[in-house]
Amino acid sequence: MATKIRLARGGSKKRPFYSIVAADVRAPRDGRFIEKLGTFNPLLAKDNAERVNLKTERIQHWLSEGAQPTDRVLRLLDEAGLAKREARNNPNKAKPGKKAQERIEEKAQKEEDAKQAAADAEEAAKAAAEEAASAPAEETPAEEASAEEAAEEKPAE
Repeated sequence: MATKIRLARGGSKKRPFYSIVAADVRAPRDGRFIEKLGTFNPLLAKDNAERVNLKTERIQHWLSEGAQPTDRVLRLLDEAGLAKREARNNPNKAKPGKKAQERIEEKAQKEEDAKQAAADAEEAAKAAAEEAASAPAEETPAEEASAEEAAEEKPAE
């Protein structure tokens, strides 16, 4: 018979209290179990001695019989020094999804385009300033034409 050491939830709504039990893997979470091995009260502070109560001899017995603890129970047993829990590493968990990656790429592309446009505008401004500095200080043809038109309009009146 395959057994697990797992949590069975008790307590009222929004006030969880768990029993640590040895149960058949086919039994429901809060249903039939073989033996109660301790309690876990997540509402208490982590340094509180009553947060986790374990029957260490019985837990050792069930572990020697081949019972597999669930991840949460294994964490509790590791804190108590009864079992060793290897740290897990999932480097892909923190990566954003496909849509988020597309949005990030689009944003980076827009920023790059804006930087390029600013650099182009700056170069154009420099070129215009160089042309203005190299050109003589005479009136431009457009200014001459507007001055001639103004002179023509006054005598007409």
